[in-house]
Amino acid sequence: MTSPTSNGTLTTRTIGERAVSAIGLGGMPMSIEGRPDRDRAVATIHASLDAGVTFIDTADAYHLHADDIGHNETLIAQALQSWGGDADTVLVATKSGHKRPGDGSWTQDGRPEYLKAAAKASATRLGVEAIGLHQFHRPDPDVPYAESVGALVELLDEGVIQMAGISNADPDQIREAQQVLGGRLVSVQNQFSPSFRSSEPELRLCDELGLAFLPWSPLGGIKSAAELTPGLADFAEVAEAHGVTPQQVTIAWLLAKSPHVIPIPGSSRPETARASAEAVGLELSADEVARLDATQPPTDD
Repeated sequence: MTSPTSNGTLTTRTIGERAVSAIGLGGMPMSIEGRPDRDRAVATIHASLDAGVTFIDTADAYHLHADDIGHNETLIAQALQSWGGDADTVLVATKSGHKRPGDGSWTQDGRPEYLKAAAKASATRLGVEAIGLHQFHRPDPDVPYAESVGALVELLDEGVIQMAGISNADPDQIREAQQVLGGRLVSVQNQFSPSFRSSEPELRLCDELGLAFLPWSPLGGIKSAAELTPGLADFAEVAEAHGVTPQQVTIAWLLAKSPHVIPIPGSSRPETARASAEAVGLELSADEVARLDATQPPTDD
């Protein structure tokens, strides 16, 4: 496998009208359970940026304790400030609507007043006048979906955010969000990986609507060749044929599924951040993509 280019830049894809690297960096592992110390976290972000990544995904809920809200947003802002490159070339996407009370649980709050206040607090932590991409994190069963998405409309109109996205949405919610936003929806972030493929309909709808599809936890089921989820051995075999890791094959497979896909693998070490970025330069054959599409991880019954 060769690097995408020789100067630390990567092939780009589009979110809205913004060109970003074809792979992003997911910030969550650097701020929740098992998080690294600050120096290693900053080094991880810098390694990803140096490798050509220009898209970072975070959320105000990526933290541990109730008094730790926005830990990941603050970390990313500090890392961008201390990076030697041009931080203006990096799109930082954040989210609101999920909460961590501090007891290890995750809760939802989709009230428009909460979402608007949370977005403004995120902008302050990120040190920006307007958030590049703000996403409604997760539907709240106690709040009509259109009301929650309506907060994004107000945030766009007020200039608090530049682009609006949604996360953990089904096809009906994607269509509803697009309607509420008057065609201004730019992205959908759902779980999608070799071991979790139930978001295929959402991916295909994003293709139809021209929306970026951002798989979270894209390496699910893919560890070392000796620790693969049963049913996914083909990823290790394809990796061996190319002299790369199963994780890199997974990223290449996701990129091959659609030009609208921008995977956001999380990382907490510089080495894994660089390896993920290098996967953009891996080209799989049509037969290999079909072979990986056909793999069948076990289902939980």
